[in-house]
Amino acid sequence: MAKKKANLYEFPHPMDNDNVIGHDTTMNAFLSAWNARDAHPIHPVWMLTGPRGIGKATLAYKIAKMVYGNVGDFFIIDMDRNIDKDGKSKPDGKSISVYTVRATIEKMQMSSMSGEWRVVLIDSVDELTVAAENAILKLLEEPPAKTLFLLVTHQLSAVLPTVRSRARVEKMRPLTMDVLRRLCARFMPDDVVDDETLRIANGSFGRIAGIKQSGGDEIYAELVALLQRGTATAAEEMSLARKIAPHPELYGILLDAIARFGLAEIYPMATHAIADINRVNLEPEIAIFRIIGEIKKCL
Repeated sequence: MAKKKANLYEFPHPMDNDNVIGHDTTMNAFLSAWNARDAHPIHPVWMLTGPRGIGKATLAYKIAKMVYGNVGDFFIIDMDRNIDKDGKSKPDGKSISVYTVRATIEKMQMSSMSGEWRVVLIDSVDELTVAAENAILKLLEEPPAKTLFLLVTHQLSAVLPTVRSRARVEKMRPLTMDVLRRLCARFMPDDVVDDETLRIANGSFGRIAGIKQSGGDEIYAELVALLQRGTATAAEEMSLARKIAPHPELYGILLDAIARFGLAEIYPMATHAIADINRVNLEPEIAIFRIIGEIKKCL
């Protein structure tokens, strides 16, 4: 995770990162079930859920590498391996297609019958199309013998109830401030990450990197200063909105500002406005400008 030029960060893929920090409870729960599998059959479907950037995929890969027997017994469904109906690579799509899932199922049917454990890792369920999720459901209804499914999901409520009901759900907690500091010291040693940035990261190391990469810590400080000043003009508010608009990963700092000033009453309005930016294709700067204006009115 060395820092690169232009304030970019190179993060190891979860498959290559064996350093799982802060999730001992979930790891120990799996180890307990795995080590007792001869006496008590292990649940075939484990769903790791929690906020983005806390290490769910890293933990899933660590578990997978413990379990599968041969290289051909590990099947990964993710955006990098996404394909279209013609079998062509489609890694830049916004969702994982049903064709990707079907191709994986075909590979499973052709895989070796060595008697070793096989693992299917999906990162993430949130990115599956409805058709892809239904294809997975059919597989989960009658899971093959000695096959472990590891399902990563960022928003449990978005998962089909029928899929959720077939999984052992492990809710992974956001990382503590202490763990975040340790990760920053290890993977971002050249950066100064202050306590305010750690706080607005809401337990996600991935979010810290996103905030630093886009200059979000400075933008958040500017937002707080503008709101505290109370005399900001509409032009200044729009200028700030335009700084935030190109960076969807920073929209959450508006909610952080609402929490900072104790304005819980406008939280629902702001969350809906942020969701509408993508849902109804609103101009981001207009929606953000309105949210800033509403915060200012309440101060």
